[in-house]
Amino acid sequence: MTGPVRRAPKARTRTRALLTGLVTAAASAGLALTGAGSAHAATPLPTHVFAPYFEAYNGDSLSGLASSSGNKYLTMAFLQTASAGSCTPDWNGDSSTPVSQANFGADIDTIQAGGGNVIPSFGGYAADTTGTDIADSCTNVNSIAAAYESVITTYDVTRIDLDVEADSLSNSAGIDRRNKAVKQVQDWAAANGRTVQFSYTLPTTTHGLTTGSLGDGSGLPVLQNAVSNGVNLNVVNLMTFDYYDGATHNMATDTETAAQGLHDQLAQLYPNRTDAQLWNTIGVTEMPGVDDYGPAETFTTANATTVYNWAVSKGINTLSFWALQRDNGGCPGSSASDTCSGISQSTWQFSHTFEPFSGGGSTTPPPANDFSVALTPSSGSVAVGGSATSTVKTAVTAGSAQSVALSVSGAPAGVTAAVSPGSVTAGGSATLTVSASSSAVNGSYPLTVTGKAGSTTHTATYTLTVTGGASACTAQPWSSSAIYVGGDKVSYGGHTWQAKWWTTDEVPGTTGEWGVWQDLGPC
Repeated sequence: MTGPVRRAPKARTRTRALLTGLVTAAASAGLALTGAGSAHAATPLPTHVFAPYFEAYNGDSLSGLASSSGNKYLTMAFLQTASAGSCTPDWNGDSSTPVSQANFGADIDTIQAGGGNVIPSFGGYAADTTGTDIADSCTNVNSIAAAYESVITTYDVTRIDLDVEADSLSNSAGIDRRNKAVKQVQDWAAANGRTVQFSYTLPTTTHGLTTGSLGDGSGLPVLQNAVSNGVNLNVVNLMTFDYYDGATHNMATDTETAAQGLHDQLAQLYPNRTDAQLWNTIGVTEMPGVDDYGPAETFTTANATTVYNWAVSKGINTLSFWALQRDNGGCPGSSASDTCSGISQSTWQFSHTFEPFSGGGSTTPPPANDFSVALTPSSGSVAVGGSATSTVKTAVTAGSAQSVALSVSGAPAGVTAAVSPGSVTAGGSATLTVSASSSAVNGSYPLTVTGKAGSTTHTATYTLTVTGGASACTAQPWSSSAIYVGGDKVSYGGHTWQAKWWTTDEVPGTTGEWGVWQDLGPC
């Protein structure tokens, strides 16, 4: 095998995890092609679409996460057979969750009613290493095609994703069956006036697909076999992560070079396609934050903006990432996980960066995240020995919510001030607590509450009035740079001092009884 040895995301190694709260139904094997496509034909996907993967195996609400993240399009992972040799696909290879309206149908209807859609995905690492990818499992091309058609008609979708990696790249018979089945479905869709696309999701090097012979684990022969079987390659989607080559990567740059390599390979397969058509055959799937290899392969929030602008400029077909449930900063500094990105980010930050891509996108980057800080109340009076509180309120003013560190400064001697908790997600609240001890001096003091997220800071002022304590000094504080003459009074160290003659830069109380400063007592 040429190129690096691919390893799959940890999220993809879960096998047949149970989906909770779903109605079970019986699945039938060996479905036959029918004219069911004459039913309502779904709206095609946009020419440019952002559709992150949704981990369908962990019981999360499909439509709920689509709504909360703002995603109109999702790629649902994965469909596979319950056992090797079967021709019946089930969600996550679990026979209790077959392809039926009872399983995910209502969620998909909700997404479609909002103008979006889903892309069911067959395969994935777990299926591809256990012989349960339907093209590896089932030896009947007609049955494989019927399974694809069943998913299309059951959920009224317009694209099927085929995730081919690991052992499936070495199964030459499975590759050929898969491509023959895709050709059958494309012909069926055309005959029934239905729009159906297929995306081939494949591992990549930083310079395009690995080359070689069919069945030797290389990616390019999969496409060559598809073309030889008459398949129209709608989308070739590169997994631009998990390179495992021992190098430190700029993941945005590597995405661009990998896609350029694929572009040049597609130009050999389709010499009559224009440059724009070739780019519109390409998709890229990122892994937000730290991928399975580790910190040397970290896709940052800045990388996301770079890739977004590049994708718009090239006019590629699909942007995606693995996976929606990782799009949060819940585990900064950790290794790859299927529930968080391992970096500091706001929830849905990668989604919000890529979402404008659907429908065409804009070369204007998405708005930067921003927030505000306010205090309620913004002032208070505290008697010596007492305390007061104020609510620190934060809000999202642009972009998406991010983690905001909170602190307070400006408390005078004898006064303590603290904010708890010390960090909130923008939109959350904290409490400012101010306490005055017996040594506090009467007066009015401005306390500054600061919120910080990345390089952005915002402040709010709390005006504290201390009562019941020592009288405040009324003389101007002593300054090392000021010039004083006989009779001038200053305050220093809680005492009032009077100059006996001209002086500068002499600290009160340090020159002794016969020095320039006369101590007039505490103030």
